[in-house]
Amino acid sequence: MRVTIDLSAAAHARGGIGRYSARLAAVLARAPGLQITALYNAPRTAHLPPELAALPAVRVPLGDKPWRAGVALARLLGAPLDRWLGHCDVYHATDHLLPPLRRVPTVFTVHDLAFLAEPRTHLPSNRLYLATMLPRYARAATAVIADSEATRRDLLRYYALPPERVRVVHLGVEPEFRPLEPAAARARVAERYGLTAPYVLFVGTLEPRKNVRALLVAHRALVRARARRSGEPLPLLAIAGAPGWWYEDLARWVRVRGLEALVRFLGRVPDADLPALYSACAAFAYPSLYEGFGLPPLEALACGAPTVCSNRSSLPEVVGDAALQVDPTRPADLAAALARVLDDEALRRELRARGLARAAQFTWERTAAATAAIYRQALEARPRPGRGPA
Repeated sequence: MRVTIDLSAAAHARGGIGRYSARLAAVLARAPGLQITALYNAPRTAHLPPELAALPAVRVPLGDKPWRAGVALARLLGAPLDRWLGHCDVYHATDHLLPPLRRVPTVFTVHDLAFLAEPRTHLPSNRLYLATMLPRYARAATAVIADSEATRRDLLRYYALPPERVRVVHLGVEPEFRPLEPAAARARVAERYGLTAPYVLFVGTLEPRKNVRALLVAHRALVRARARRSGEPLPLLAIAGAPGWWYEDLARWVRVRGLEALVRFLGRVPDADLPALYSACAAFAYPSLYEGFGLPPLEALACGAPTVCSNRSSLPEVVGDAALQVDPTRPADLAAALARVLDDEALRRELRARGLARAAQFTWERTAAATAAIYRQALEARPRPGRGPA
């Protein structure tokens, strides 16, 4: 079976979607009976990750915005874009962008519907694009993959898709995310990022949906409470992630309150450094308002990091009983949960053990196997000469 996968997000290193599509394609490329071709829009700055460089590739010679606009316009006009694909049996759209195709069954992954569930966390232009195009893409696809049961429920609620066409396929976590020897992890983190004191870690793109402002407020409360104790180092807050829109407000908030010495913005961190950051942290915090899946909490669990996360959307589905869950709109609750983790060694050991067991249930091999099964179903459902739709 020849499958073309949209790897534009991987070529442009775009956060969780880039990681999802890259890891999925890498595992599928090793699966018997599948021939994987990469499709990605390719200005000169875009390149597939090294592990995917050997894949056959279709490069679309357009920048990101022109490519997205062109696909959307073709969809609205009903103009097929099969000629861009070459020969394939199934096309998998992984980045909320589905070209109109006449000859090929399509699989469309929807990662989240945050623009509907939390509209204030999206730019108006992005909301307009997604509101206009995402329902068209989802309804046109032969099969739809949701990253979680929470996203599937949203798809059925907002778009009234036939339930049998929407399948849940959880994401995985790479084997590189595992507990590192504590002293070595701490030394590596201290050398590269200057984190010499105990720290609370956040990982994710700095945008409103991630709710980092609430984490800053909670951290300030945590610091104030610990400042009243004698002989205890004040916990740092390490924020790892690429600046998104609204980042300047976060940095300004820290400066105005004179917290620069206790809050470290690490920027985008190489994947190779993340296991050490997770392994060395005193606690991992993820107060996101909405997630279609949430890779960073799963990575933290896989590295044995005691985790506190939001109790919304897909996150309870991902972390189960392996993390403390709080209302992300209540910074005081987040501060209290972090204080529990920092003060209770027995709780840290329990969360570590639960986290390792929970993370072991999510592998990219399982993700790839479930996805390949959906490819086969989509291919079988394609109308053929002499027969109606299956």
